Amino acid sequence: MPEDEPDPDDPFDAGEPIDVEVVDADDDLASEFEDLDFEIPESVDRAAVERMRTVARAFDDLFEIPGTNVSVGLDPALGVIPVVGDVVSAGASLYIVLESARLGVGFPTLLKMLANVTVDVVGGSVPYVGWLFDSVWKANQWNLELALEELAELGDGGSTGGSEPVTIEVTGPDE
Repeated sequence: MPEDEPDPDDPFDAGEPIDVEVVDADDDLASEFEDLDFEIPESVDRAAVERMRTVARAFDDLFEIPGTNVSVGLDPALGVIPVVGDVVSAGASLYIVLESARLGVGFPTLLKMLANVTVDVVGGSVPYVGWLFDSVWKANQWNLELALEELAELGDGGSTGGSEPVTIEVTGPDE
């Protein structure tokens, strides 16, 4: 069979060429945050930021509601599953907080992020209306922005709110 004819046995082959746009993750990440007042420093782990952005988008802004400029993610959908949905959503939200801590976000910002997650979990677990709360409370997006703002500030030579790193010395029982 010639290459330009559709394959009748392949349901995905319509015989039309498919335009594929290859998007560079760094370009996508840059365009995602063009409206913010900061740049992500080169020293920040781009793969970690991309993972955080993916989780935030999936749970807060995955689907746009047609005819509106409102988008929702998996968080409200999972919220209709009692307990399990809230636990899964909380785990995804906590991933962003943990990754932020690994990247060097300061303790005060991490506390704000944990407060956002707590409000999200408590509000989203209210029976019958929790899914609506999850639709409008975008804790993951806000936490991503908090983390990136602080990382940009650190990249510009700023500080993490005046807090010094905590060092804990661990000694064995023989010492």
